[in-house]
Amino acid sequence: MAEEKSFEQKVKEVIERIRPALQMDGGDIEIVAIEEPNLKVRLKGACHCCPSASYTLYNGVYSELKKEIPDFGQLIAV
Repeated sequence: MAEEKSFEQKVKEVIERIRPALQMDGGDIEIVAIEEPNLKVRLKGACHCCPSASYTLYNGVYSELKKEIPDFGQLIAV
């Protein structure tokens, strides 16, 4: 029987899956802190000052996290 993945493992898998799309546009995302059920991240590169950063975070990153981790809490940009 497969072992249940931890919250941290699930979060890291989702972020790694999303990362290439951000890097394609010259940006990146860094995990600052995983505080179950919340996640603190920092957008880097072109994403840091992009006018679409909020959209990317909440309609891209947050929605993917929530889809994969139903009990996910808040996504906090720092």
